[in-house]
Amino acid sequence: MPNTNQTQTNGLLAGIRVIDLTRVLAGPYCTMMLGDLGADVIKIEAPERGDDTRHWGPPFTPSGQSAYFLSANRNKRSLTLNLKTEKGITILKELIKQGDILVENFRTGTLARWGLDYDTLQELRPGLIYCTITGYGYNGPYSHKPGYDFMVQAMGGFMSVTGPADGEPTRAGVAIADLATGIFACNAILAALFARERTGQGQRIDMALLDSQVALMSYVASNYLVSGKRPKRYGNGHPNIVPYQEFQASDQYFAFAAGNDGQWRKFCEAVNHPEWAEDPRYATNEARVRHRQEVVTMLNQLFRTRPAAEWMKLCDEIGIPSAPINTMDKVFNDPQVQARQLKLEISHPENGTIPLVASPLRIPTSPVQIRYLPPKLGEHTEEILQELLQYDISQITTLRQENVI
Repeated sequence: MPNTNQTQTNGLLAGIRVIDLTRVLAGPYCTMMLGDLGADVIKIEAPERGDDTRHWGPPFTPSGQSAYFLSANRNKRSLTLNLKTEKGITILKELIKQGDILVENFRTGTLARWGLDYDTLQELRPGLIYCTITGYGYNGPYSHKPGYDFMVQAMGGFMSVTGPADGEPTRAGVAIADLATGIFACNAILAALFARERTGQGQRIDMALLDSQVALMSYVASNYLVSGKRPKRYGNGHPNIVPYQEFQASDQYFAFAAGNDGQWRKFCEAVNHPEWAEDPRYATNEARVRHRQEVVTMLNQLFRTRPAAEWMKLCDEIGIPSAPINTMDKVFNDPQVQARQLKLEISHPENGTIPLVASPLRIPTSPVQIRYLPPKLGEHTEEILQELLQYDISQITTLRQENVI
């Protein structure tokens, strides 16, 4: 079982301190990745309520922690701080002096109104890496708008190409704009840390959900920019590759692809239809894309003759990609998922254990460790104030009485 003794262990970012002023998903996912890599992440939350996702459920653990909150907040210490008070801002500034990275996802300009803009904080803490995460960035006509993943999936073009060809525009089943922004933000922060090692200079990083979502459109956006033609929805099909989608076997759907003409020919020969590979309508990927519906129809007719497991076994034998369409219970029962230990059972003082999805960052020479469980609200407030700011118990008691922490 992973180490959860909540002691500082060496990691690639050991000695780096993150002041985390984020909530919900994009920001917390970014700072969790930094924490997984060994950074000391101090999650600053409003007293009494904290991060909104603490209340997003069910489901909740027996001790009342929401599954949503658990997904993005391990390897952090929680400190409650009322930033609407002068003393709260003063404490925050004192913490920033000892930080390396500040990540925040308030509305555009909020920190500047508190006197915590990039230039001011560079004077307070030279070399600070200052990352803002907003819906639409710090410039442009939408910069004042709040950012929501669903709205950005819609605005950024994703929903226009997702869903059945003859159905409704569809969002992804997970908040991909939020998650991608968190990942991109982490990349930018790591690059800024690397640059600071050489130059000593901090960086201002302006991350936006909309930017991330448009970037995620990747080859679909490139298809439009090159052709000028508006991309269509293909359901689970691929705009540039055929066959590459779900197919109906005799018992269930499964995923199947022939990613190049060599794979297509090999498959056709294995299923005793070598003529498909010779037919000029289907011989090349370009031709198959042009005759998409014919290819899909004849493959569905073929695949309906046998169970999905038999087709996937054949594909494995001849080196053609295929996969089951798993529900989450089957995902975590999959032998490859289990071999990669993507589900963790972590010791918990109140719940016995809690399940978490493992970090995908596999660095065998410096393995990711869980040093802190997703924290209770304010769990580390006294610890942080004593350790970093040398506050004594009487000072902390007074701050509580004044509703500062």
